[in-house]
Amino acid sequence: MRRALHIITGLGVGGAERQLRALLRRLPLPCDVVTLTEPGQVATELVADGVRVAHLGMRGNRDMTALPRLARLIRGGRYDVVHTHLYRACVYGRVAARMAGVRAVVATEHSLGARRIEGRPLTPSTRALYLATERVGSATVAVSHTVARRLADWGVPPRRIHLVPNGIEPAHFRFDPGARAVARARLGLPDNALVVGGVGRLVAGKRFGALVRAVAALPDDVWLVLAGEGPERAALRGLAARLGAGRRVVLAGACPDVRGLLGALDVLVSPSREETFGLAVLEGLAAGLPVLYAACPAVDELPEGAAPGARRVASDPDAIAAALRDERAWGARRLPVPEALGRYGMERVARRLMDVYRGVCAR
Repeated sequence: MRRALHIITGLGVGGAERQLRALLRRLPLPCDVVTLTEPGQVATELVADGVRVAHLGMRGNRDMTALPRLARLIRGGRYDVVHTHLYRACVYGRVAARMAGVRAVVATEHSLGARRIEGRPLTPSTRALYLATERVGSATVAVSHTVARRLADWGVPPRRIHLVPNGIEPAHFRFDPGARAVARARLGLPDNALVVGGVGRLVAGKRFGALVRAVAALPDDVWLVLAGEGPERAALRGLAARLGAGRRVVLAGACPDVRGLLGALDVLVSPSREETFGLAVLEGLAAGLPVLYAACPAVDELPEGAAPGARRVASDPDAIAAALRDERAWGARRLPVPEALGRYGMERVARRLMDVYRGVCAR
């Protein structure tokens, strides 16, 4: 095995995109990357890492000219493995790899929910197209047992499903008091505020509106920072203003420096009712934060009691507000980083993925 190509729908700042960059730093295999659209912040970071990144310039979901162009690129690169990430890249990438004569084709399923995929409604046609192209691949990687079960329920043969969780570098998120002061000043946060945070795309499924309502019901020394972009941004800003909490809700936008952001927080909240993994929760725990979550397969799949800083709450404003009142009473604190996070160490994840690559190349 000499080279691999990773194909991803876009390279803006997002969980799957950041995962890809972290993974490439650990894989013991030369890798190139193709982004179908949006060569954003993560593309710039990959290039700085020395990774070759190509932009296909796909004009939309039905831009069929992308298929032969992608096949030519794959054929010209003489890749041993093609690995796709996110729905559109999986659909086009698997077919293009076969057109190019590559037999070892792996797809990672990052965001398959029960009713939504990558934040969008899961329709019968979306599912049918996914399954049709899955058959021309070699293996599908599920990032959690939850995703693996959904794939099997869809009809993907269990022998083709491989569990390789998302990875994390816990040491990268280690709390730094000096960085905390800098981040708080940059975000305009008062020194004495209890700062609650949410990280993720600003879409309805993340339920950040419930978090805005919860913080609005708390005293004025409780602030909220939401890090991410998405179509709900204006609605969230309007909701905070209507509830009289506009000054205390900071929409920080896309956040390449997740470590700095987490350092500025006192509590992390993940109010989404459905997650495929829950990377933000693990990153919060690695930063020593108390974490409130409604759904997190990554924590649920740890041994019981292995992540004492993570507390499950109902995803409604009243329940979140009650839990945050407890945190306010306890005051700002940093907790020990759970040793169990080592289960998701990026080196371990890279080794498991290499095992998948070797398996599909040996067929």
